[in-house]
Amino acid sequence: MKRLLLLIFCALTGMIASAKVVLPKMFSDGMVLQRETQANLWGTARKSATVTITTSWDKKKYLSKTDGNGQWRQSIMTPRAGGPYSITLSDGETTVLNDILIGEVWICSGQSNMEMQMKGFKAQPVEGAITDGLHSRDPHLRMFTVKRNSQYAPVDTVSGSWMDATPAHVREFSATAYYFGRALRDVLNIPVGLIVTSWGGSACEAWMTAEWLRAFPDAKIPQSAADIKSQNRTPTVLYNGMLHPLIGYTMRGVIWYQGEDNVPRYATYADMLGTMIRGWRTNWQQGDFPFYYCQIAPYDYSLIGWEVNSALLREQQARVEREVPNTGMAVLMDAGLEYGIHPRKKRQAGERLAMLALGKTYGIGGIPEHARYEGVEFKGDTAVVRFDRSKEWVYFDKGTSSDLFEIAGADRVFHPAKAWIERNRVFLRSEAVKEPVAVRYAFHNWADGDLFCDGLPVSSFRSDNWGE
Repeated sequence: MKRLLLLIFCALTGMIASAKVVLPKMFSDGMVLQRETQANLWGTARKSATVTITTSWDKKKYLSKTDGNGQWRQSIMTPRAGGPYSITLSDGETTVLNDILIGEVWICSGQSNMEMQMKGFKAQPVEGAITDGLHSRDPHLRMFTVKRNSQYAPVDTVSGSWMDATPAHVREFSATAYYFGRALRDVLNIPVGLIVTSWGGSACEAWMTAEWLRAFPDAKIPQSAADIKSQNRTPTVLYNGMLHPLIGYTMRGVIWYQGEDNVPRYATYADMLGTMIRGWRTNWQQGDFPFYYCQIAPYDYSLIGWEVNSALLREQQARVEREVPNTGMAVLMDAGLEYGIHPRKKRQAGERLAMLALGKTYGIGGIPEHARYEGVEFKGDTAVVRFDRSKEWVYFDKGTSSDLFEIAGADRVFHPAKAWIERNRVFLRSEAVKEPVAVRYAFHNWADGDLFCDGLPVSSFRSDNWGE
């Protein structure tokens, strides 16, 4: 009896520690590690013990000493893409991670349009998901979905598990991320790992730290758990619960689809997203890793009572790729849904993000980028709009003209403009405006974009800064 009481006392006071090496959930069977780099591993074991790590691809052994709390961290050299491999860890008791692939790892984050699974939401399907799901079997495309977790303070692990691409698994996985990963697999022909950490309706502020948000006084930082009035919108809570545990997982880059929740607060979005990107990069300690994001798709926000023009948020998003190094924006002007904030065309979102990664990160030639508004010149009653990244001709995708252009004179009243194209210039004229001073294209909540260059849509834009 005395021995039993002693064992209970020792266990409660921490005098008996488990010899089993414990790792965060993303380090598990079926995972993908970033190829040809020093990849980070970490976890816990016995206090002041030595963890021996053996990698099957080269039989190399690494020794990592735990600290007084039993925590350890070690980087291991990964080979060229391939597998499956295993990693053996021991501090006296052995843990083996099996079926490990070496390839390209991407973090996929944002709100509902990143979270939206291939099976869609209620009465909100993903276009093509049934056919694409049937043909989705790919053992070299691995997927990990972080379970929702809103926290007042940073936590160290996540809930989730690695799955390979099968019809059943893909159906439950992010559609945007899946189409992104599928395109990388098709072109690179090496293993790809996707870690999705997203929550529908989440604010950009929720994915940031209190320190980064000091520049944005309207962001109300919770001072206690009782201050968390919204699990997905309160500042810092998703960074703490769903991003902080992943930071340090060696990867190639990030894709991001978020912004809808920030439409009413559009004025600070470019600065906020730029601050978030720089903060993630600082904490990850992987330099200026690629960060590619979707511009929010057109939708009539008045249907949910928001009397603000979401084109202003799209304008803020367009600023980011000009101001923050190693970023790129996937334009979705042709992939929205007038009556639904969750558009069906997720293949376009994922594949356009993949085009950015393949062209800018992997150096695959022949992949165009979206043409961008560059400026306008006024010649009498005619406005002449020019674009950059438009070596090919711009064109109207739905006919020989467009009804999405407007021009205004000094009175700041916009009128529909007749539009025509000569090479990579758009010419605009309206009988109601004799001396135009400003132009706009698709600058409304809802517009079905029809200005294209080289198969890709051009973002909505304006030449003025008159506000709304």
